[in-house]
Amino acid sequence: MSQAEILKERPRLFMRRAVVLAAVAAVYLGGLHGAFLYDDLGSIPENPSIRHLATALNPPAATTVDGRPFLNFTFALNFAVSGTDPWSYHLLNIALHGAAALLLFEILLLTLAGPACGSLAPASRRRIAFAGALLWAVHPLQTESVSYVVQRAESLMGFLYLLTLYAFIRHAQGGRRARAWEVACAGACLLGMATKEVMATAPLIVLLYDRTFLAGSFREAWRVRRGLYLALAAGWVPLGLLVAQAGGRAGTAGLSSGVSPAAYLAAQMGAVTHYVKLAFWPDPLLGDYGRVLSVTPLATAAGAVFVAALAGGTLWALVRRPALGFLGAWFLVILAPSSSVIPVATEIVAEHRMYLPLAAWVVLAVAVLHRWLGGGRGFTLCVLVVAAGLGVSSWRRSGVYAGPSAFWSDVANQAPENAGAWNNLGVILMERGDLKGAVRDFGKALDRAPQYATAHFNLGRALNEEGRPEEAAAHFEAALAFMAADASVHCEYGKSLALLSRPSEAAEQYRIATRLEPSRPDAWYDLGATLVQMGDLPGAAKALARTVALSPDYAEARIDYANVLAQQGDAANAIVQYGEAIRIKPSAADAHNNRGILLAQSGRLEQARAEFEEALRLKPNYTDARDNLNRLNALEGGGARP
Repeated sequence: MSQAEILKERPRLFMRRAVVLAAVAAVYLGGLHGAFLYDDLGSIPENPSIRHLATALNPPAATTVDGRPFLNFTFALNFAVSGTDPWSYHLLNIALHGAAALLLFEILLLTLAGPACGSLAPASRRRIAFAGALLWAVHPLQTESVSYVVQRAESLMGFLYLLTLYAFIRHAQGGRRARAWEVACAGACLLGMATKEVMATAPLIVLLYDRTFLAGSFREAWRVRRGLYLALAAGWVPLGLLVAQAGGRAGTAGLSSGVSPAAYLAAQMGAVTHYVKLAFWPDPLLGDYGRVLSVTPLATAAGAVFVAALAGGTLWALVRRPALGFLGAWFLVILAPSSSVIPVATEIVAEHRMYLPLAAWVVLAVAVLHRWLGGGRGFTLCVLVVAAGLGVSSWRRSGVYAGPSAFWSDVANQAPENAGAWNNLGVILMERGDLKGAVRDFGKALDRAPQYATAHFNLGRALNEEGRPEEAAAHFEAALAFMAADASVHCEYGKSLALLSRPSEAAEQYRIATRLEPSRPDAWYDLGATLVQMGDLPGAAKALARTVALSPDYAEARIDYANVLAQQGDAANAIVQYGEAIRIKPSAADAHNNRGILLAQSGRLEQARAEFEEALRLKPNYTDARDNLNRLNALEGGGARP
């Protein structure tokens, strides 16, 4: 291409890039202040490692960021900007998606200019690349990866994946910057490995791209660029270490997840078919498909036939029609880590897995449409109309991620049999104080999944708060059949037993909770309060002492501890504990009054008077404090004061 042609090309390319970015902004910027959802919570607001950049590369276990240090680091950057205000997290997600769309545009431009794609005119290359990038960017299947903050795992990995491929192509072109592009390629691949496990397929896809579009054969690709391939493959070593460190994310993924590889593979046959359907008709979309494997033999067989045909067609095309085969391989290979035999128990089906694989179907559809319409303005107009429709659908869909209520209501409406959706709606209602609604929705969850332990637990909590401890206890017992190692269930069961006037049984539940989770202050506090009720003051003193040691600012625990110390005759330490409680909670009238009593008994009358007067100032109708002050005045011979 001559210099004049290059100069003429630049404005056209600039406009197309601008349109792609404008489309991404139009679809997603409206959700900039959407709340954190579900898996966001453990990975962002409850994640202490992102508070400081120095700890950001050590993400917490059993979260979405576990074993993904670069993903966690990006959340730390967001925390440095906006704390736990979601806007900067959403903004970076949108920016990453826009950048990924531009990379796809550039990759398509460079690929279409190569000999493997025939002799396309520059205008046709621009139109196809623009259409592919635009439709991929605004497709509704992408909303989960962009609007759901923690699914940055997918979009960030996707961006790095595309950057790896783009840098590889630029390196292969040669020139004085070839070395820099080689370093960028290996670096992007390594960061991708530290973002999400699907990046493991990148070296294979790069090699296949080289064979298909550049070198012409695997042997030639290896001969010319084996150093770079070794550098890319070296990323498998840290990835393997990170996967081993994550340990299956607390049993939710991998061979220890409780789902057999065979059962998971059977489910994935239908899932892959469903993904392809959504690529061409993205409705309905679902934020959560549930954790229950419900696959009929007929659906499994039909899905297996489809996937086998797709795989066979891809292998044939890789030999006879390499460019078409590459698209098939792009879809199947990138989807393979999460949609084959390695179970992900918490996500049997997940639409965000299509973030990168979707590009294959979009590009194929664009190529067919371009050939059918013969290119030109008719093609461009058709693409813009389709993009507008997809964009409006994506804009509406992104509203589902505005908050937990909108998200789970949508799941419940789209999939009424999803027990998890009803359970989560119940949690939201309980947090709002709507106990009646919470009990109703937890009941719906159990109607659909009678052994759903978490729903039993949550329903028990709601019933406890409604003053129905006998019903609550039955649900806690059902939950314990599956959650015996969960201290929270034992604590809540203990509360039911205490309300049912069964203190010794309640105390045993609290003891179990403290053994399971020794650093849990509320379990020690409830144990102490129950032992007080049983008259075991030494045991209560030990439990409450442990409570304040674990939670020094727990004012109520200090007051109860001081009360027990006073009953045991340890006035000096009781006075200290009341003083600490007052320091933490100056409005605690009871602490002022009780401290005043002990001070008076020890002869410190002026200090006692000050405590009684403060208790009355805080609580003017506090009869005990007024009586104590009157007795103190009488003792001093000054007469009773009003």
